[in-house]
Order: sequence, then structure tokens, then C-alpha cells
Amino acid sequence: MQEDFLLVDGYNIIHAWDELRELMEEVSLESARQKLMDILSNYKGVKKATIILVFDAYLVKGSAGSQTKYNNIYVVYTKEAETADHYIERVVTALPKHYRVRVATADGLEQVIVLGQGAIRMSARELHREVHAVEQQLREQYIENRPAKNNMLADHLDEEALAWLEDLRRKK
Repeated sequence: MQEDFLLVDGYNIIHAWDELRELMEEVSLESARQKLMDILSNYKGVKKATIILVFDAYLVKGSAGSQTKYNNIYVVYTKEAETADHYIERVVTALPKHYRVRVATADGLEQVIVLGQGAIRMSARELHREVHAVEQQLREQYIENRPAKNNMLADHLDEEALAWLEDLRRKK
């Protein structure tokens, strides 16, 4: 079975997606980061790829960088003087070539660089489309499988049992 990875340039996606950019501008950057983490965590629930969300911390003095697990995805803050692009390029280069590696970013130059290293480039718009398609699929599955509103016994019986109950009702 082929191992799949999706590396996401976090701040790049926040600035590229209208709803995240607006959340950042109207509420806070932390809220936008959290929303992106939640979106990707839900997406991971359907997709089997290992997801690594990378945020720049290269301007944070003394930052040693960090990697944590958030639900079912990995969240990385780069170390001081390391951009998300450099981190992503390093990971793409380090992963075995038989892995399927996708990189989501709106940065055209970064897309060309990772493509040259054997990864599949994914634009911010493509990731947005794919994430929303998965959300729609989950919504439809939920609606299709949810219990009936009244949650009555008859909603959970097979045809034979329903016919037996109907006969019993009529014999009264």
C-alpha cells in the first residue's frame, strides 16, 4: 500500500482562502489557524494521507520550532530563520520517492520547486475545492444515515415486522 502525505503551508492557505483571511482580519490569526487545523482534521477523517500543517515561526526569536499532533494531523511551527517553504522542501526531499507527496500552497515558485523534487503540487484553490467536496460528501452521508425525526419503533423495523404489527392493529 502506498503511503500518502499532504504538506500544507498554513499561513499561505490562510491568506489564500477568503473565509480564513476574513477570520484572521476580523477576529485573530490564532482563530484562523485553529479553523484551518479543524478543517484539515475533518478532511483527514476521510482521506488516508498523513497531513502535516506547517506554520512559519522564522521571525520568532529563539524559536526552536515544534511539532505537535492535533487530533489526527501534525502541526509544525518552524524554528527561527526557517520558513515553511524550507521546511516543506526538506521533508519532500527526505521522504522516500515511492511515497505520494502532495504540497498545498498558493506560492507559485514553491509549487515549481516541490514539483522538481518529485512532489505533486496542489494549489490553494484545489485544496479548498477538495476539502469542501469532502465536507459535502460527509453532510450527504449524515443526512442519508440519520435516524428519522420522530425516532419511532416503526422506523427501525423490517417490512415483515411492520406487516405483522399492522395486522395486529387491524385485529383490534
